[in-house]
Amino acid sequence: MILHIDMDAFYASVEQLDNPELKGKCIIVGGTSTRGVVSAASYEARKHGVHSAMPIFQAKKKCPQGVFIPPRMSRYKTVSQEIMALLRAYTPLVEPVSIDEAYMDISGCERMFGDPETIAISIKRNIKDTVQLTCSVGVAPNKFLAKIASDMDKPDGLMIIPESNVDAFIDSLPIRKVPGVGAMTNKKLDAMGIKNLGDVKRFSEASLLRRLGKFGNRLFELASGMDSSPVTPTPEHKSISSEETLAVNTSDKSVLGRYMLRQSEDVGVQLRKLELKAKTITIKIKHGDFKQITRSNTISTPTQSSETIYKEAKKLLDAYPMKKQVRLVGVGVSGLVSKSAPTQLGLFDMKEKEDERWEKVDKALDSISQKFGKSAVKRAALKTSE
Repeated sequence: MILHIDMDAFYASVEQLDNPELKGKCIIVGGTSTRGVVSAASYEARKHGVHSAMPIFQAKKKCPQGVFIPPRMSRYKTVSQEIMALLRAYTPLVEPVSIDEAYMDISGCERMFGDPETIAISIKRNIKDTVQLTCSVGVAPNKFLAKIASDMDKPDGLMIIPESNVDAFIDSLPIRKVPGVGAMTNKKLDAMGIKNLGDVKRFSEASLLRRLGKFGNRLFELASGMDSSPVTPTPEHKSISSEETLAVNTSDKSVLGRYMLRQSEDVGVQLRKLELKAKTITIKIKHGDFKQITRSNTISTPTQSSETIYKEAKKLLDAYPMKKQVRLVGVGVSGLVSKSAPTQLGLFDMKEKEDERWEKVDKALDSISQKFGKSAVKRAALKTSE
């Protein structure tokens, strides 16, 4: 059996935990700027229609009595690390999928901790006693069903789908609850007469593939109760990013480039702290109409150099046809490997040596910043932009 652990309104709950005066109030984490977006909303705020990714100005209209709080990521990460450590006390097969949720494979744990329901109850109690927060747990024969189950009884819920009930559960599961079914796909499925996941069984795999592409294969498997995805313990960090909502929308690439320079430095600092290097550099652009695009490039040699990250990000920005104004930009890296991992060097390529030189410069700047503060040394380009 697989467990899916999902912390309840995590950011907002941590804020209420740290400040008891906020309990029972509509807490909206996402900053105070009207140009930002909601990162998390307490259940009190959700009753007023506030949800994650909603623009702050809309949240303020829906919930004028809300308490708006800027995110404190370092605090949330600390609590998350405590929770993940608790989960690993039950099984080494823990797969964090975000800061506030994880899968667990508890196969073979029965002798030590009891049956799946006993284990789930123990985990909920342990988290509550240790970090004073609640979570919802789904228990099922595979990851797909476990994730669905954890969302069926929130907050502080526990739902178990035994193998004997899988078919009945699938037959009655609204298709909109299946991960990957967005508004457009839902329209197509509705036109096909598919309201519940069980309705998919009326179609052949070939027919679903023809109408829905690769997602048709996935739906066919899920409707049959199949999900062979293993719980894979992974490094805590799959990606690192930095993004910012601009004070004023702009299409000026020189302005956007300065934001990306600062973000590349932030990402580089995090990589060096974690002793990681990155293979893929990604830029994120959100336009004034909230349409979002990403562009990525994978480099031959992993890096932790802020300069290299910026150069790759700038190339992606320069290549992007800027037809509309931008409200948010970000730089991220993924494909993370240990800095000590062996890499294949090019015989005549000087980029690796240049990258190494920049990494030495970055480390020296990190040391200065650590001693004298972040503002002790700044790039000239950033200084003139202030």
